Formats: sequence, structure tokens, C-alpha cells
Amino acid sequence: MASGKMEEAVMRPVTLIRNEEISPRVHLISWRREDDFLPGQVVKLALGEGETPRIYSLCSGNREEEMAVLFNVREEGSLTPRMAALRPGDRLYVSAPYGTFLGDEAPAWWIASGTGIAPFYSMFRSGLGSHHLLVHGVRYLNQFYFGEELQREMGSRYVRCCSREGDGEVFQGRLTAWLQQQASFPSGTRYYLCGNPLMVVEARDILIAGGVPWGDIVAEIYF
Repeated sequence: MASGKMEEAVMRPVTLIRNEEISPRVHLISWRREDDFLPGQVVKLALGEGETPRIYSLCSGNREEEMAVLFNVREEGSLTPRMAALRPGDRLYVSAPYGTFLGDEAPAWWIASGTGIAPFYSMFRSGLGSHHLLVHGVRYLNQFYFGEELQREMGSRYVRCCSREGDGEVFQGRLTAWLQQQASFPSGTRYYLCGNPLMVVEARDILIAGGVPWGDIVAEIYF
């Protein structure tokens, strides 16, 4: 779930098209796209009128017929267990897309942990991957969501970091360890961070210590 201000938003009903468990306890759900949006934006989601919504990054291209979000199922959560149980044809409530964590065609590093890959996958699916490096950090190998597609299309510009498993092809360790091993960070590049708060803070500090200006770092915290 992305961070953001919980301002009042108009919530409208949509019909679920797809609910796929793409990894253990990680789901991708989608509905018909009714709004234009910019890759990197978020929506608010709820399952009933009057319920307090939660904020999720869109995880689909802005020219696709469906809008999608990616989420972890949290056993203690009030929303995600019910979202995971949805079936095609069920109703949910969404807001119009909004937000300022926006990608463009300028050179950038996309740095994500876990489901924090969602906005970067949206940017990639919207055609913004040509001048970008994607660094994705996870605990287990089965958490490289969309990995085959990203590896095929981005090649060496897709860096996988896995802290608890290895297969001889991925960097075995946390993504922050991979960042610390870099001799330098390119200038004229923006650095986007998305994921859990500890990763975002640590990665930001590594980048700043490596000479990246504060203004070239853009962060979206998941909690």
C-alpha cells in the first residue's frame, strides 16, 4: 500500500475482471479502465460504500484496457484478506487516479522492494523503460513479480537482489548492499525509491553519500 494523504475522494463502483495470485499471498487485481492516468499514480480502494479506503499504486500501463493494483495479503489487515477473496464480477470502489510520483522518459533508476515495484511496472508498461535501470529487492526468488517479462525486455537494465535465496543469476543480498557496491552513481539521473520505509531511508542515505543531490531523489513509501 502506498503512502499518501487520505483526502476526501469520490469513490465509484467498478466490477472486478481479474484476481490472480501471482506469488504466495500476493495478488494482482484489475478492472476496466475508465480514467486516463500518468504512470506512477495511485488510486484509493474500498470494498463497500462508506468504508475507509486504502491507497495503492497502479500496476498497469496507461494505454491498457484494464487498471490493476498489486498487494500483499496481510492476515491482520481489514482490507487485503477480503480483496484476495474477490471473484470476477464482484464490486469494489475506486477513486480517480492521482499523485505526483511520476515517471518520464528522462534517464532514471527505479529502486523497489517487494510490491513497491508496482509503479515502476506501470511506467515500464507505459513505454518508459528505454533509459532506465530497475533494481528490485526481495526476500525470496518467487517474489520477482513480472520477472520473466522484465528480464526479457530490459536485459542488463533489470537488476534482481534476493536477500534469503540465490540461484547463481541474481545478486544475493539486500538491494541496499548492491547499491553500496556501486563505484559511482550517474549524474543527470533521477533516482526513484519505492517500498518499505527502512529500505527507502537506507537507500536514500547511500545515494546521498555517493554524491546524488537530494533533489534528484524521489521517494514513495509503502507501509
